[in-house]
Amino acid sequence: MKTFYVTTPIFYANTLPHLGHLYVMIVADAIARQKRQQGIETFFLTGTDEHGINIERAAKLAGRTPKEQADYVVSYFKKMTAEFGLDAEHGGFDIFMRTSEPFHYQGVSEFWRRAAAAKTPKGNDAIYKGHYEGWFCAACAEYKTEDEYAKPKVEGEPPTCLIHETLLDRISEESYFFRLSDYAESLLSLYESRADFVRPESRNNEVTSFVRGGLQDLAVSRLRTAVSWGVPVPNDPAHTMYVWFDALINYITAIGFGNEERERMAGFEKFWPALHIVGKDILRFHAVFWPAFLMAAGVDQPRGIVAHGMWVDPSGRKMSKTLGNTVELDVLNRHFPIDAIRYFCLRDMVFGHDGKFSYEALIDRTNSDLASGLGNLSSRTLTMISRYCDGIVPSPVISEDKLLLAKRSGVDTDETTISGFIELARDQFLQQFESLAFSRSLEIAWSIVARIDKMISDAKPWELAKDENQKQTLSAVLYRAAESLRWLCVMLYPIMPTATLEIWSQLGQGDSDSPSPAKSDPAKLKWGELSPGKAIGEVRPLFPRIDKGKTMAEINGEKQEQAAGAGGRSERKTEAGSPHSQHAVNAQHESGQGVHATEADAVPASANASETKPAPPMQHATEADAVPGAIGVTSFIDITDFTKVDLRVGEVLTAERIPKADKLLLLTVDIGEEKPRQILAGIAQYYEPEQLLRRKIAVVANLKPRKLRGYESQGMLLAASVGDEGKPVIATFTEEVPNGAKLK
Repeated sequence: MKTFYVTTPIFYANTLPHLGHLYVMIVADAIARQKRQQGIETFFLTGTDEHGINIERAAKLAGRTPKEQADYVVSYFKKMTAEFGLDAEHGGFDIFMRTSEPFHYQGVSEFWRRAAAAKTPKGNDAIYKGHYEGWFCAACAEYKTEDEYAKPKVEGEPPTCLIHETLLDRISEESYFFRLSDYAESLLSLYESRADFVRPESRNNEVTSFVRGGLQDLAVSRLRTAVSWGVPVPNDPAHTMYVWFDALINYITAIGFGNEERERMAGFEKFWPALHIVGKDILRFHAVFWPAFLMAAGVDQPRGIVAHGMWVDPSGRKMSKTLGNTVELDVLNRHFPIDAIRYFCLRDMVFGHDGKFSYEALIDRTNSDLASGLGNLSSRTLTMISRYCDGIVPSPVISEDKLLLAKRSGVDTDETTISGFIELARDQFLQQFESLAFSRSLEIAWSIVARIDKMISDAKPWELAKDENQKQTLSAVLYRAAESLRWLCVMLYPIMPTATLEIWSQLGQGDSDSPSPAKSDPAKLKWGELSPGKAIGEVRPLFPRIDKGKTMAEINGEKQEQAAGAGGRSERKTEAGSPHSQHAVNAQHESGQGVHATEADAVPASANASETKPAPPMQHATEADAVPGAIGVTSFIDITDFTKVDLRVGEVLTAERIPKADKLLLLTVDIGEEKPRQILAGIAQYYEPEQLLRRKIAVVANLKPRKLRGYESQGMLLAASVGDEGKPVIATFTEEVPNGAKLK
């Protein structure tokens, strides 16, 4: 029997659940439900990462043990998953994984022993003991390099974490290291041999660029005297495993690696490898560190690693409590149907890109697509069957002697016109869903809704019902609408399980011999399997329209009440630990707030690193933040100076925001070379990513690569600086020019 394994990240247990957690769970849940529809035995994992000094400190502040602190946070996660129908009881995850489980300790220890006994591709020990001295951020659970912290204003004081704005700890201690530097070539071979290993393509390019820039060995342990809450290092209990080494291995310990009991309950050999769904902010840990760890331990690589985007507000700003633009899960749960939330998340975020989320947008999408769309189609179809057919599914057959009458009424007597359209749409829907293009797949599904709505409006069943001679025509129209609803129930079940099962019941299929949508493979649907003569169920509104003004007034009123009671919530947040989840921590870490491309050093260990020296900031908004320039020409150059600059025509292939960096966009640009360039541009406050797609721009092609927010920028686009604020206006072309053409 075929098997499939899908995971979300496990979330760091120092924060309560938020929209980012909910979104990735919905994605993984939808994938798992569709695989189960296909008859594939599926295992779905989510959970929490519960070790590290940050948990220890949060527990101490709250007067708890670290385990009690983790239990406290986990209780909120389990409450959230139950409320949103994502737990096992509602057909969701198969395990809520916790790294504090004894079987995890056993499995991680086995993994360490295998890796410690292994040799790297270059013949060195994969894990070795050394000494580390440097600055450490407990909240990030990361060591910080010089470009990742703010230097102290007063000499002698410690530097400050750019993410949390807290003082760093100076660490000087013995540590075990994983020799990541020896795995660069093996990782690049992996990416090259498996083009779909990291998706989407832009993320694959990003990871490949990072590895080519040179890898440094990783500290994978802390002294137990410094961090006691963690998995002890085998044969050396004076050390505990570093959080990322411990956490990533959960994906295999959960299904039985290193533990016979879990192997019997789930099955490592049965389900591995997994498809990992992760936020783009933690892609590097999953696409670089994790594969290297697996190589060392001799374990097969994952099925794939897919990175999703982040939710931003309607203005494109990151969500934060400081800005007051967060989306609260309890507000969503009180005011919106769960399936409307699921639909919005999958429809409005193009998977892999950032998406804009607001309560107003959710109301608009619910009213337009669900209340006026699918809900209206279901209601009007079933109401007319109840009214005109005595609540019995009618026959689709139009007899020979009635065909001419049907044609005269404007009804297509060839049923295959509709069935063929829906079959094609079904195939396209499944193709897009399989490639994780959820938004596009739902657009296709709603083309069915629109087509059947039009069929009903054109046929005017209410008029046909007045003519006894058109009874068969009326029945055929209503049967086609009802059969279309049956198909939609099966297709849309993974996205909206509650609503589709409700339509299924109203169609009278709840107690039928045919399998429910949860067990029906949409690829095997056949037109005409809705049995005529069966009574439909009670017709009930599926998605009542939401009063936007009233609902927003209630939500805003609740916000004001929450603001007035901020003191109480602040106390609760302190109990939960740092307000940043590991997702948020690493998103901010990667963005490196406060560091600009113009200040970044060359990529560590890159071929030309030794030749590169930090340069003073260049005055271009397109490379970093806009810097007010001098008025007029300050100096002149001769033609030989100008010819040193290699200017090329480029076409923007992809554009997206960088997590926690308000001013930066990450572009991939085709300048006529074998592979596109990755370019960072400080224009996010003035341009939406979609505005730049397929735009022709001017690129400085021979600018030395620079590193910013953890990304390598391989060039610079040109823009004019307009007005007192130095607003960038991108230089472009009014005539068609080929990619790679030189500017002279």
